[in-house]
Amino acid sequence: MGIFTKLSTVIKSNINDLISRAENPEKMLNQIILDMRDQLAKAKREVAAAIADERKLKSQMEAEVKQARDWQHRAMLAVKEGRDDLAKQALIRQKEHTERAHVLQQTWEAQAGETEKLKGSLRQLNDKIEEAKRKRNLLVAKQKRAQAQRRIHETMSGLSDTSAFEAFNRMADKIEEEERQSVAHAEVSAELTGDSLEHDFLRLEAGSGGVDVEDQLLALKADMGLIAPPSTGAEPRQLEAGAKGQTDGATPGVQDADVEEVSDAEADHIPEAQLLSEFDRLEGKQAES
Repeated sequence: MGIFTKLSTVIKSNINDLISRAENPEKMLNQIILDMRDQLAKAKREVAAAIADERKLKSQMEAEVKQARDWQHRAMLAVKEGRDDLAKQALIRQKEHTERAHVLQQTWEAQAGETEKLKGSLRQLNDKIEEAKRKRNLLVAKQKRAQAQRRIHETMSGLSDTSAFEAFNRMADKIEEEERQSVAHAEVSAELTGDSLEHDFLRLEAGSGGVDVEDQLLALKADMGLIAPPSTGAEPRQLEAGAKGQTDGATPGVQDADVEEVSDAEADHIPEAQLLSEFDRLEGKQAES
């Protein structure tokens, strides 16, 4: 058993040395397994040598037993032939071989017992190494999981700092502001460049939809009974007359309508909040009346 005590001491010293120098637990565990396997290989060689010695002792013992039987047979043959002198010499040799066989048998039995113990210890060492390999895989998996959890925690801790989000929002606001300024500059450039007459006609074309709004307003007032409906013989309104007013054939009710003239440009620029406020005021007056 001394060999395994020595191996245990060597393995412990190697493990302690690795632990003291360890920076990567996975590499350390792998190195420990390699060292244990090296020690197992040495133990196998030592056990094999012990088994060889045990078998050698057994062979020597069997040879002495055979010699003792042979000399006994020779002594019996000498007695049959009347050669007592030879019989005596044969018995002396037979006794010597018997005594040596007895000593060898005792030594062999002790060696065989130790060899069986060494075999058992070798099996235990091999089982422990296999168990260590399985635990190594489990420990490596735990280490990787712990490292992943630590990295996630560090990332979440970094994200808890609002400075990164504030910087991101500032950059987003800056980009949007630059985009608004770019659009504004483009509009100013479009207003200051190009043919002004062409821009005037473009505005007139864009404002032609106002005639439809006026017609819709007059139709709404006619439906409400505020003005007389236009006669069927009324001449169509002349859009080309410009600022000269309506023709003589226009419906008198249309001339009496209280229509507040608002340019298309002004109507487009009336804020929605102001419009809602005006309608609220009108609804309030109607409720009071």
